[in-house]
Amino acid sequence: MPTYDLGGELTGWDLEGFHSGGDTELWKRLGAHETTVYDEESGERIPGTRFAVWAPNAQRVQVIGDFNFWSGDDMILLPGSGVWSRFIEQRGTGTLYKFRIQGPDGVWREKVDPMAQFSETAPGTASIVYQSKYIWADDEWMTKRATWQAHEAPISVYELHLGGWRRGKTYLELAEELVEYVTWQGYTHVEFMPLAEHPFEPSWGYQVTGYFSPTSRFGRPDELRYLIDRLHQAGVGVIMDWVPGHFPKDEWALGRFDGTALYEHEDPRQGEHMDWGTYIFNYGRNEVKSFLVSNALYWIHEFHIDGLRVDAVASMIYLDYSREPGEWVPNQFGGNENLEAIDFLRYVNKHLYERAPGVMMIAEESTSFSGVTRRVDHGGLGFGFKWNMGWMNDSLRYLQLDPVYRQYHHNLLTFAMVYAYSENFMLPISHDEVVHGKGSMVNKIGQDDWRKFATLRAFYAFMWAFPGKQLIFMGCEFGQRREFNESVSLEWWVSDLWGHHGLQRLFRDLNLVYAKYPALWALDSDPKGFAWINADDAAANVFSWVRSDDKGDLVACIVNFSATPHATYGIGLPKAGVWTEILNTDASVYDGTNTYGNMGEVTAYEMPSHGFTASATVAVPALGAVWLHFDASQHVETTAGGVS
Repeated sequence: MPTYDLGGELTGWDLEGFHSGGDTELWKRLGAHETTVYDEESGERIPGTRFAVWAPNAQRVQVIGDFNFWSGDDMILLPGSGVWSRFIEQRGTGTLYKFRIQGPDGVWREKVDPMAQFSETAPGTASIVYQSKYIWADDEWMTKRATWQAHEAPISVYELHLGGWRRGKTYLELAEELVEYVTWQGYTHVEFMPLAEHPFEPSWGYQVTGYFSPTSRFGRPDELRYLIDRLHQAGVGVIMDWVPGHFPKDEWALGRFDGTALYEHEDPRQGEHMDWGTYIFNYGRNEVKSFLVSNALYWIHEFHIDGLRVDAVASMIYLDYSREPGEWVPNQFGGNENLEAIDFLRYVNKHLYERAPGVMMIAEESTSFSGVTRRVDHGGLGFGFKWNMGWMNDSLRYLQLDPVYRQYHHNLLTFAMVYAYSENFMLPISHDEVVHGKGSMVNKIGQDDWRKFATLRAFYAFMWAFPGKQLIFMGCEFGQRREFNESVSLEWWVSDLWGHHGLQRLFRDLNLVYAKYPALWALDSDPKGFAWINADDAAANVFSWVRSDDKGDLVACIVNFSATPHATYGIGLPKAGVWTEILNTDASVYDGTNTYGNMGEVTAYEMPSHGFTASATVAVPALGAVWLHFDASQHVETTAGGVS
């Protein structure tokens, strides 16, 4: 008979916050933890692992694993908690285990640990005891992050799927190759598609079965920590896709965990996404709230993640999402808003911003729901940014038009400014736009290769100069022709070819120039930072505007989406003097013609035009973009007759 606490010294007092919805560090209590317990017979503390799991409706629970030949050791129910616990001597990191749960129906079910921090590689499903021993070396980055103001900073995000970036690479290998590539390209952040454990590879990680477990496909959790650490040391932030909107029905995972609808609703009108074949979390249950809030903080605290992009927010906040009448249950006021999910999102956003200043919470929200990025105390959801899906859809519609017809759809690229400051936006060209028959970016554009690549160069210059933070999916930066396929690597070989190499080089310069000039990002969330020069030149397919900061930095952007060059295009400008050409997408280094440039600068004279006090003529290439910078510190007043 053991002379120590078989429950591993876990008590009901440790779980009060869990049951009230206020435990934001649940991973420290539930799951598998290497620990010691006091042995009365020896007077010493015995090392081992404590296993703890929430299964309030179970009749019995056992922990099974390689330490007991998967035969089962009975766990102890902590009174009044619904949590079962068991201490196993002399077992630690590397131990494989599951929980065997007898539900109220008498049926035994084998389940993985919802709090597991490491998991077997598919097709294996066992949880693995794991205790991190990683020593971080990113103190400088974390100190800077704590005071970082994202809305006033340059943000260009490289979104990638780790398995499809370079197939077969591990976290450790990626720590060398990915860090080198991203820093060479000049991105401020990478965004990983979901890294939590998932069984079905083509789901890209959005069918999560291990919310606290980094996928073992690429290595061990501490090796992921090393990858993130290396990115931070290189000055690159890390965003991760987070999926609190649904979870799969795999019988060995979270669904019907103790034989009942524990994490989900019982009623399929509330608890299932029919389109995806998944369950929906019961956001109104305190224990579920503790689980999910803890999970968000876990990635930020334990892995130093700098931001979470929350997947499919619309599916969370609308009860009738993708449902016909009669297939959903109205809220208590008869409406279609999921009030419990809304309260949950407000809670998690407010909590994370308070606990981890400088992090970013980003919503993939595709509707006109009001106040997604408004502060919680001002009635909003509290996100830092929202993906601008309207801008994305309009832009792609425009790009697919023949240049001859673009003049009739000019408003597709100007409409976004009508609502640009209603939220804090991120402009996404994401994985969703280059899969499932939608075509790659280069193949969305008709005509020959010259026109394809010239149009893309012009568009990305348009995008990088438009109000909002930038996000591009891997492969788009060099014009991959094949749609995204998670099972194979990107077509890296094409990046050495004409057109592709030039586009890749353009992205590098876009990022570097963008970061250098605060006018392009400092006032992204303030109308003072943007002014149209000419939003109405539909006949020429030309768009022109000025970006500014509050210190006098100015950048003018002129984009021509027609196949006709303009050698002397007239524009108004807010300042007379010399404007330096800082980007021209027709340059030979980008595989352009190098025909229409401005010899390095443009002189603006004191002649009013387009509502500005000065004007200039600019050479704008066909299917090309030009950026001009005004340096106030080097300003020399000019008139129509020359220097004054």
